[in-house]
Amino acid sequence: MHTRILGQGLEVSAIGMGCMGMSQSYGPNPGSREEMISVLRGSVDLGVTFFDTAEVYGPYVNEELVGEALAPIRDQVVIATKFGWQIEDGKSIGLNSRPEQICRVADASLQRLGVDVLDLFYQHRVDPAVPIEDVAGAVGELVAAGKVRHFGLSEASAATIRRAHTVYPVTAVQSEYSLWTRDPEAEVLPTLTELGIGFVPFSPLGKGFLTGTVDHTTQFTAGDVRSTIPRFSTGNRTTNQTLIDHVTELARSKDATPGQVALAWLLAQHSWIVPIPGTRRIERVAENAGATAVGLSADDVSDLNTMVARVGVAGDRYNEQHMALVEH
Repeated sequence: MHTRILGQGLEVSAIGMGCMGMSQSYGPNPGSREEMISVLRGSVDLGVTFFDTAEVYGPYVNEELVGEALAPIRDQVVIATKFGWQIEDGKSIGLNSRPEQICRVADASLQRLGVDVLDLFYQHRVDPAVPIEDVAGAVGELVAAGKVRHFGLSEASAATIRRAHTVYPVTAVQSEYSLWTRDPEAEVLPTLTELGIGFVPFSPLGKGFLTGTVDHTTQFTAGDVRSTIPRFSTGNRTTNQTLIDHVTELARSKDATPGQVALAWLLAQHSWIVPIPGTRRIERVAENAGATAVGLSADDVSDLNTMVARVGVAGDRYNEQHMALVEH
């Protein structure tokens, strides 16, 4: 797999891996811990070098899993993790990006991951109670102390990104972005272009919908976050089927899968975009990695954009509670 450069010269594989689903959000994991470790290590064999986790995934257990899995190949990978939550009794009870909390989380994440330095340390959600200048300053101090290499933001507005970047350079911004979630295009992506910051789309496959494996008949298991998302109501899935039908048709013409076309569309947007699809299966990792070989012409990209603009997307990407945590 070829590599891409995020901000501040951070080089990673063109397709990364989101590890959250191995520990939460998509119902019971059918695989064992040993199987997940095998998937993570096998991903490196397939060319993936960029892995995304967070203290709140679990909480804590995802960092421990990722750390154990990647320990033998630590020098070959870039590991991103995140701060920004107040976690008590195993549950997130709200945001907390106070500088002292950031320092505590960094030390704890270093321990759980079993590493000497955090390659990329994101603020998971913008905390309106803490000036972003204080957040950037705290991470800058961690960089000076040798505990962190790069600073990132997640679901931040263009204005917040600019303010943070003036205090300490932002390497990457992570937000939801895909064929059916286009929010960053209006303000965030132009800002990143101007400032030389990389972009890391999470849920690049629309939480599975853009792979063509989810339709109106799909029954979500207990604990699957999609059962709480308006976009995944039965009616909205039926309406949104037009989108995936079009992607599937294009994929057939490319001898590719719908998911590969969705990832290739993202890769075609900018050279500094690195999607992080998540999976629990090594065959899906191989499929995702294969998206780098799917060539979309300018006409293909335009066709997809025109189709999405014409048919639209039914349903919000989060429920009301989670949308409140996204900066606009």
